[in-house]
Amino acid sequence: MEEQIKELTLLLLYLNSWIEKEPYGEFHRAWKGYDFDILNLLEDENLIGGSHKAKSTYLTKEGVEKAKKLMKKYNIKEN
Repeated sequence: MEEQIKELTLLLLYLNSWIEKEPYGEFHRAWKGYDFDILNLLEDENLIGGSHKAKSTYLTKEGVEKAKKLMKKYNIKEN
C-alpha cells in the first residue's frame, strides 16, 4: 500500500505543479500538502527536493519522468 501512496502522491505533486524559472533552470514546483513521511521517502529516492522548511517542493528530472510514466499507468491524459 505504501508504494501506491508514494506513486499517487508524486502524481498529484506533478499534476498540481507549476513551472518556475530560476537561475539554474526551470523546475516543476508544487505545494507540500501531503504526508511528510511520504514526502521524505520521495526525497530519499531523489524524486523531489528542496528545503524542509519551505512550504513547496520541486520535482527532480527523475521525478518528472516517473510522474509521466505514472500518468500512463493510471491512464491519465496530459492536457
